[in-house]
Amino acid sequence: MIPQFLKIFLNEIKSDSMKKHIINLTIILSLCFVVSSCTKDYLDVIPDNVATIDNAFAARAQAEKFLFTCYSYLPRDGDINLNPAIVGGDELWTPNDTWAVGDQRARRYLDVARGLQNVVEPYGGFYWSDSYRAIRDCNIFLENVDKVPDVEETEKRRWISEVKFLKAFYHFYLIRMYGPIPLIKENLPIDSDVNQVQVPRDPVDSGFSYIAELIDESIEGLPDEISDAAMLGRITQPIALSLKAKVLVTAASPLFNGNTDQAGIVNLDGTPLFNTEFSAEKWKIAADACKAAIEACHGAGLELYTYTPTFQDLTDTITQELTIRNSLTERWNSEIIWANTESNVDRLQALAQISLDPENLGNFSVRGNLSPTLRIAEMFYSENGVPIEEDNTWSYNNRYSLETAGEDMSLYIVENYTSAYLHFYREPRFYASLGFDGGVWYGQGRFDDTKPLFHVEGKRGQSQGKTGQLYGSVTGYWPKKMVNYENVLGSNNRYSIDYYPFPIMRLPGLYLLYAEALNESEGPGQEVYEYVNLVRERAGLESVESSWENYSRNPSKYTSKEGMREIIHQERQIELVFEGQRFWDLRRWKKAAVQLNRPIKGWDISQTQAKDYYVPTIIFSPSFSAKDYFWPIDEDELNRNTNLIQNLGW
Repeated sequence: MIPQFLKIFLNEIKSDSMKKHIINLTIILSLCFVVSSCTKDYLDVIPDNVATIDNAFAARAQAEKFLFTCYSYLPRDGDINLNPAIVGGDELWTPNDTWAVGDQRARRYLDVARGLQNVVEPYGGFYWSDSYRAIRDCNIFLENVDKVPDVEETEKRRWISEVKFLKAFYHFYLIRMYGPIPLIKENLPIDSDVNQVQVPRDPVDSGFSYIAELIDESIEGLPDEISDAAMLGRITQPIALSLKAKVLVTAASPLFNGNTDQAGIVNLDGTPLFNTEFSAEKWKIAADACKAAIEACHGAGLELYTYTPTFQDLTDTITQELTIRNSLTERWNSEIIWANTESNVDRLQALAQISLDPENLGNFSVRGNLSPTLRIAEMFYSENGVPIEEDNTWSYNNRYSLETAGEDMSLYIVENYTSAYLHFYREPRFYASLGFDGGVWYGQGRFDDTKPLFHVEGKRGQSQGKTGQLYGSVTGYWPKKMVNYENVLGSNNRYSIDYYPFPIMRLPGLYLLYAEALNESEGPGQEVYEYVNLVRERAGLESVESSWENYSRNPSKYTSKEGMREIIHQERQIELVFEGQRFWDLRRWKKAAVQLNRPIKGWDISQTQAKDYYVPTIIFSPSFSAKDYFWPIDEDELNRNTNLIQNLGW
C-alpha cells in the first residue's frame, strides 16, 4: 500500500513535458547503480511517475515528500509476513499450513526456522533490493536537497541528518542479514561504465565504521525530542545514538569480532571480508557508545515505564503485570526510544489473542495461533530471579508434574485449577508474557481484579483448545505480552484493537546492551550490576547479587565475566521476548547453531486430561548450520553483478 503522502506526490506528475523527462531517465537508469543491474523496478531513480529530480527538489513541499519517501522503506517489523524475527527462530511457532496465519508469505519465515532457506528465491530476499532502493533514494535526497529554494537552513540541516541516519540504518539492516555488503556511499554518475557498476562487497569492519560515521554526521542536526505528536517516529538524537550503540555492540559481538569461521569469504581479488582477529577494543568503543546513548535518552526525559492505575485501584500483582505488558503495548510510553510508525501492530495482536469471553467464543476475528514454544516458557526465571535449573528452592526435576493452584496463586493461575508445576512460582514477566492452560488473562473487558478474571482453558474440547487448523495454539502457550489489555472481543466478530507502533528500541534493551559491552570490556562490576538491576527491579525482582547469593546453586556466578555474560544474555532474552530481538541476538552471540538445532516442543494439545496434556511433545526438529548465520544472496543478483561473491555454504 502506498502511503498517503506518496499518493499526493505521484498524482501531481501529469504533464507531457514530464513524460519526455521520464524517457530520458530510462536511459540514465541503464547506467545508474545501486548494487546489481538496473533492470529491476527497485532501481528507478525516484518514485514512480516523478518526472525529474529537479522537479522533486523545486520546492519545500516536494522535497519534504521525498524525505518521507526515504522513511517509507523502514521495515514493517510488526508484520508477521515481513519480519523474519517473529516466526523465523524458536520463540514463536505457527500451524504448518501455508494459509494458517492468513497469508502464504508468513510460511517463508517458518521455513527459515525449519532450515529450508534457499538461494534461488531466498525467503526475505526482498530486503536486499528494498534496502538498496532506500539507500539510492537517500543518496538522491542528499545530493539534491541544497537545490530547494524555500526551506530554512535549520530545517534543511535536520532533513539531511534524518536521511543520513536512515541511510545508516538501511546499511545496518543489510549487514545484520548478509554480513559484508557493498557500501553505496553515493550514486554513480550517469556516464559510469559497466565495470564501475560491477562492484564487490566491502569488508564488514568497513561497513560498521561507515555506518557509525554516518550516524555521527547526523547527530548535530537532529532534535533532542519530538514535541509534535504527529511527528513521533521521526529521528531524534537519542534514537541516532541508540542505534549507533546497537551497531557497535553488534560489531563487537562474536559473529563479527574474530569470527574464524568466516575466514574463507574473500572477494575475487583476494580481499578478506572478515577480520578474524578478535579485538577487545571494539567492546570498549561499544560501551562508550552505549553510555552516550543512555545519557541522551535520560536528557530527553526517557525513563523506565511503570503503570499507574487510572480508573480503579488494582492489586500490586496486576499493576506489576500491566507495567510489563504496557512497556510494549502502550503507545509512546516513557521508555520507547524509537517505534516504527510504518508498522502498527493490529493483525499480530489478532494472531496472539484468544477468545476468552464465554459470550463471544465464536468470534473468528482472532485466531490465537501464534504460539510461544516450551523452550521460551522454561527460559523465564523462578520467582527468586534466577534460572529455574539453578534455583535451589525450585523443583526443576518435577517441572512437568501436576500441581493444583491455591488462593496464593489466584491472580496467576485460577484457583483449584490443575496445571504443570512449570507454571508455579515464576517471575512476574512469565505471567505477564505468557497465556497458558489455567493461566489468568487480565483485561479484555474485565478490569476489576477483585472479581473473577478471564482465564485460559487450553486442552482439547475446552474453551480455548485448538479447533481445526486455523485457530488455537500449537504449543499450549500464547504471547499475552503482545496483546494490549484494553482490547475487547465483541459479538458478530467485532474486535476492538488498541493499536501501537512496533518498538524498534526500548530503554531496557539499551541498558542491557551497555551492561553487556561493559562486562565484555572490563568484566563484572558495580556499573554492570546497576544497569541489569534497573531492568530487574522494574520487573519485580531482587538484584543480581542478592538473587544469586541467596537462591542459586552457583552463587558466585555473577562475579565472573563468563557467568555475568550468561546472566545478561538471559536477562535480555526475557525482557525483550517476542520483540524480534532473540532472533538476531542468538546470531550475533554465535549461539544459534546450538539453540536453533534443538527440537521445538509444546504440550500435547490433543489431550483432554491434565496428566496426558502436560507431556512435552516435539512439534518439529529444525536444522541450523553455520551457513544460516547469514542470508544467501539471490542467485539473480549474483548473475547481474559478477563481482559479488556468495556467502559461505550457499
